[in-house]
Amino acid sequence: MDERRIKITAGSVSAEAVLNDSETSNLIWGKLPIESSASTWGDEIYFSIPVKVSVGPDAKEVVEEGELGYWAPGTAFCIFFGATPVSRPGEIRPAGAVNPLGFIDGDPRVFKSVSGGDRVVIEKA
Repeated sequence: MDERRIKITAGSVSAEAVLNDSETSNLIWGKLPIESSASTWGDEIYFSIPVKVSVGPDAKEVVEEGELGYWAPGTAFCIFFGATPVSRPGEIRPAGAVNPLGFIDGDPRVFKSVSGGDRVVIEKA
């Protein structure tokens, strides 16, 4: 499958990312563009999207900086760029297991300037 690049704009910042070939990513790709409102939780932004999927067999309890995830209980798209309130030293830990979606291409810390309530748009790049 060809690389699926997306552009994520949140507040005044944007970054490109590459989606993986998971079932969850495939469903999200089919729903683009998506617009939502950002929430923040430590060095993570997340927002509700119109995709409802269960926690997958490849779900992760700990993620990497710049990783994108889908949190099933909140039908939320998550962007991880640092520690969350439940992280242990040296790790990035979501509120619960997330389905991995892909990675930001570049510095994910640009999302540090995003505030709760900021408009978020995900679209094909």
